[in-house]
Amino acid sequence: MAGTIITISSGKGGVGKTTTAANLSLALAMLGKRVICIDADIGLRNLDLMLGLENRIVYDIVNYIEGHCRLRQALVRDKRFPELFLLPAAQTRNKDAVGQEDMARVAHEAAELADYVIIDSPAGIEHGFRVAAKPANRVLIVTNPEVTAVRDADRVVGLLEAEGWAPAQLILNRLKPELVRRGQMLDPDTVVDLLAIDIIGIVPEDPNVLTASNQGQPVVLDDRSGAGAAFRDVARRLLGEEVPFTPLKSPSFLQKLFGSHG
Repeated sequence: MAGTIITISSGKGGVGKTTTAANLSLALAMLGKRVICIDADIGLRNLDLMLGLENRIVYDIVNYIEGHCRLRQALVRDKRFPELFLLPAAQTRNKDAVGQEDMARVAHEAAELADYVIIDSPAGIEHGFRVAAKPANRVLIVTNPEVTAVRDADRVVGLLEAEGWAPAQLILNRLKPELVRRGQMLDPDTVVDLLAIDIIGIVPEDPNVLTASNQGQPVVLDDRSGAGAAFRDVARRLLGEEVPFTPLKSPSFLQKLFGSHG
């Protein structure tokens, strides 16, 4: 049985989608799943840095598409979890080097080898996003609780619906409960209402995220990190578990949004 293909997307600002792709891939591998993460951001390539795999790359996705190597040769095995692999983006090619049919073929072939294929989409809704989103079974939209970011996310939702592609779910990133209480940041209720999609994760603001990513040790590996715990919870929800949302010290909105979950 083929694995599930999940595309991680966002608006034009990015707002943590590559961090999410790295942490979610690791979280699924930590749960014993075989995972292939595909960096679809052709010409940039950052997912390898966040996973600490930049020095192990020999081939990339364009090398495979053009027939210079086999898929297994292009996959880079993670040093910590033998069931996690990265298919790197090409750093010296432009976004047009990979078309929708190319990505669909790569993603479905990868899904024959893994339980989950995680595609890190380029930011925005242009060619790269369409390439990354079309083969997906599910699309996770990452947005910050800010008006401009939510507007960008809404455009992603609209395009997915217009094209009849995979259903979208929301990951709300970098939430600061104290700013929500002061009315300086959108609360989860409002974001969910605006986007009209289900929410699968709330990741709190955590200064350890940037440091961990820069060191190639994603924060999901840190048991003391609130953001790491949130990513692990998202992975469990993807597996079908009923995981309650962790209270973020702001019962005024969390009780209303998640009251039935404890």
